[in-house]
Amino acid sequence: MGSAPVRRAAPRRCGCPTAARTRRSPITPSIAEFLTTWSFDPVAAAAIAIGAVLYGWGLGAVARRGGSWPAWRAWCFYLLGLGSFVWVQFGFLGTWSHDLRWAFTTRIALLIFLVPMMVALGAPIGLMRAAFGPRGVEVLEAVLRSRPLRLMGNAIFAPLVPFFGFLIFLTPLAAPLRLDPGWSVAITLLVPFAGLLITLPIVEDTHNRSSTFIIFEFLLALVELLLDAIPGILLRLNGSVLDGVAAATHTVAGAALPHWFPAPLHDQHLSGDFLWFLAEIADLPVIIALFTRWSRVDRRDAKQVDDLSDEEYEAAVRAHLGQS
Repeated sequence: MGSAPVRRAAPRRCGCPTAARTRRSPITPSIAEFLTTWSFDPVAAAAIAIGAVLYGWGLGAVARRGGSWPAWRAWCFYLLGLGSFVWVQFGFLGTWSHDLRWAFTTRIALLIFLVPMMVALGAPIGLMRAAFGPRGVEVLEAVLRSRPLRLMGNAIFAPLVPFFGFLIFLTPLAAPLRLDPGWSVAITLLVPFAGLLITLPIVEDTHNRSSTFIIFEFLLALVELLLDAIPGILLRLNGSVLDGVAAATHTVAGAALPHWFPAPLHDQHLSGDFLWFLAEIADLPVIIALFTRWSRVDRRDAKQVDDLSDEEYEAAVRAHLGQS
């Protein structure tokens, strides 16, 4: 991660650090400390700058083509989309992601759920359609119709990505993901990117789905609402440290742990609590988006039927009955 913060040494109650860790209370930081802790992450800063410049280029391109773009969309992109990324990466969760399991798992859950959903409010795909010329729009649509993106944006497949990703937290592989600087860089870039590939096609309705298919997606999303709770529940109920790191870590050599720092097993339990909560909450916007998409498609189908002449309607009915 970025440069580590300077942490004040907590007063010790005795000469034994282990005894101090077992007696300190509370086991979570204060609200003030959670809100004011920060550190700089150059990788995240570069990604934010690129996203801000590209979106700004799109706004300029729309204006040069004589079009307009809703101001509230731009505000959502910059304040909520990029702003949530800043808060996650530069704030408490990014600062303590190396040391705390619950900060690490919560950070990843927010990067794949919250940040892409906030970015989607800015409708970046819609902005690209408005900014590009005919050739550019043709290329964009071809990319959106490609098999990988159609798979990622499928509400049947999309929730399985975070589910299987969160299962890694139940294995020793979670330790290098949290402690290795290289993996930290990869997580900062790849996790929100994967979240965008999952979220944008669903929210911006880039695929032409039938109402029957959307209903099927909706029912499976309800099933996955229960499935996503499994990793968090297993982290919470397990009585051993699953990633094999049974000692507290430090980002600053020799620095004393804060008074609220939890023991490793309790840290794992807290990560399970937060992961369980966030995974369940994050499924609700997907269900709402699917319901909105179904309503839109249903209105479109109804309008197509209303626009048919009597002869065309009778021919469609006969064709349907003949196929049945």
